[in-house]
Amino acid sequence: MFPSCSRDANLKSCHKDSQRVFQGDTTVNEFSTLRQQAGLTIPEAADRLGYTERQIYRWENGETGPRRAVLDLLRTMKPATGNAQSGEPAFRFIDLFAGIGGLRRGFDAIGGKCVYTSEWDRFSKQTYRANFPDDDHDVAGDITQIGAEEIPAHDVLLAGFPCQPFSLAGVSKLNSLRRPHGFQCNVQGTLFFDVARIIQHHRPEAFLLENVKNLRSHDRGRTFDVIMRTLEEDLGYTVQTRIIDARYWVPQHRERIFIVGFRDDTDFDFDALPVPGKEDAPRLGSILHPEDGSEAPDERFTTGPKGRVLDRYTLSDHLWSYLQSYAEKHRAAGNGFGFSAFGPEDVARTLSARYHKDGSEILIRQKGRNPRRLTPRECARLMGFEKPGGTSYSFVVSDTQAYRQFGNAVVVPVVEAIARLMAPHIVSKSDEPAEARAGEEKAVA
Repeated sequence: MFPSCSRDANLKSCHKDSQRVFQGDTTVNEFSTLRQQAGLTIPEAADRLGYTERQIYRWENGETGPRRAVLDLLRTMKPATGNAQSGEPAFRFIDLFAGIGGLRRGFDAIGGKCVYTSEWDRFSKQTYRANFPDDDHDVAGDITQIGAEEIPAHDVLLAGFPCQPFSLAGVSKLNSLRRPHGFQCNVQGTLFFDVARIIQHHRPEAFLLENVKNLRSHDRGRTFDVIMRTLEEDLGYTVQTRIIDARYWVPQHRERIFIVGFRDDTDFDFDALPVPGKEDAPRLGSILHPEDGSEAPDERFTTGPKGRVLDRYTLSDHLWSYLQSYAEKHRAAGNGFGFSAFGPEDVARTLSARYHKDGSEILIRQKGRNPRRLTPRECARLMGFEKPGGTSYSFVVSDTQAYRQFGNAVVVPVVEAIARLMAPHIVSKSDEPAEARAGEEKAVA
């Protein structure tokens, strides 16, 4: 028998009861049911969904209800784990312009298997190998020198390709001569061309591309227009884009554009991506070394029984004086240039690849001392490559290279959220082995 609400019942409690269903002797709401079916604990659900544990407990207890998109996302988590009995992954993907594997981590988390990696920078390759030591493939080099036929068949293509202008010279002449041109002409000589030629050859079920927010306006919008025409008209994919600020997952304002494409018709809706509430967004204190002895020893970045950050990350008097003078000079001129200092309750600016030079975009205040840079481990946490308090990320390069790598990387929890939204549209159609689709012919413009 379902609970009824008496005239004098508390309205909040009544609403809470109305959301519940009975399973034997246990009363659970829809969120709790889906969470348990996905095999997630409360902390795991908070981590996977991008919300605080406090918010998860509210949903679990029926105090409030999540948005429909959150429930839909939970439903995707169960089937996206592959065939546990056979050991088969849910799907196979490739990682192009891989950097240090940020895009990959999001798709590893939903049961995918990376079958190919390409990255040209030797230091990034060192970091990648150190953090994915169990791969059964090596990290390939310059993608422009690799034939599409050398790349294994795959269900999903991931690529964080560089932003470059496209030369449209000769296109109007080809039009006048009524000769076909397509993307082979429009994007020839750019690194996006290599993404397009691999998609054309392998026809993966889906792709996820990532770039800077300004890709939309680059070269007066012509770059983005050519990319979209190539993906939609020349290659025949259904494409959606979205600019996402990572500040709702990590304590950093970082806007990036993500481009999702599917080969076949799908009801995928990028606007349905569950975004954590602003009130639950993390603050810098969650990724900083606590310096109170509660963190495991980390000799590369901290020292002493309390784990105090090493002095080398504190700005010298000379550099600190220079940054203050530089900021004052531009302030007097009416400009906004200068350093940015933050405390534990703040949200940082965007971490850039130039952070190793002076750290001016994200300085951490210190009582009675000059401010300091973030340590590379704090950068790993700021980008979501490891959890606050953890030391699971392997550092095998210099601090300078580590700063460059994180400054060029993607925020992992954002990618995982996108991957989970894409998951049901990938795994529902990947029962046919990717190898069987290799070379599949499809009419293209």
